[in-house]
Amino acid sequence: MQSSNDQRALLFGLGAVLLWSTVATAFKLSLQYLSPVQLLAWASMVSLLTLGALLLAAGRFAEVLRGSRRDYLRSLALGLINPLCYYLVLFEAYDRLPAQEAQPLNYTWAFTLALLAVPLLGHRLTRADVLGGLVAYAGVWVIATRGNVFGLEFANPAGVALALGSTVLWALYWVYSTRDQRDPLVALFCNFALGLPFVLLVCALTDGLVPGDWRGLAGAAWVGVFEMGLAFALWLSALRLTSSASRIGNLIFLSPFLSLFFIRTFVGEAILPSTWLGLGLIVAGLAAQQWLRPRAR
Repeated sequence: MQSSNDQRALLFGLGAVLLWSTVATAFKLSLQYLSPVQLLAWASMVSLLTLGALLLAAGRFAEVLRGSRRDYLRSLALGLINPLCYYLVLFEAYDRLPAQEAQPLNYTWAFTLALLAVPLLGHRLTRADVLGGLVAYAGVWVIATRGNVFGLEFANPAGVALALGSTVLWALYWVYSTRDQRDPLVALFCNFALGLPFVLLVCALTDGLVPGDWRGLAGAAWVGVFEMGLAFALWLSALRLTSSASRIGNLIFLSPFLSLFFIRTFVGEAILPSTWLGLGLIVAGLAAQQWLRPRAR
């Protein structure tokens, strides 16, 4: 029985990784037709519908209405972080940087999480965190300078700052989400439901909700269904079914390399040698952080 569950977990995990690997391409293509805030607004609406459909299919939508006042206040605060602030900053980064640069820089959120967990959760940095972080941020430097590591010149400082800033917001979101005892899918739906009105307000007051091209809406639908909805559900299912969370967790290392393939194929970016080197360092740092961490007995 467990062998069957492990096989299903592997398929769900691979499905999530495959979907996540397409989103950098979807971001970049969508931003040709929508502004960052418009992409956020339309993707968030589609995401909310997707998450609601998943909860209905699982027969768990009623749990959304059973939260306490504290649960809904927490969801309001978290919804202002994600989707509003996190995705707006991330899309602004993708609007300024090539997808091959924005995607690996955003991938360093795990190290930001480890750093923020020290003051916010009372965690301690391990040697694996320090070593992995040094290696990974060396990769960030290589990508940000496009290989001119001693030139101290960034090709797009604002874009780099936004991409790294998105990792702070994402890490903050997960730090504060650890205090939420609700089912993760229920909590995510509530966060998006309470954050969406603010997303729509910001969009209406800035670039307006009316898109200039239907192709932008198609991209927003892809982002909303897969990046913000289905991939998350698949990943949760994989973690629930597997007998080895680390085995499923290791699948995530496939994502950035698959992403570069999609970026090259569909966006048409020529992948720079500095991108390959920087991404290799980032993934090596992530691997070191995960595999060298002391195991609990």
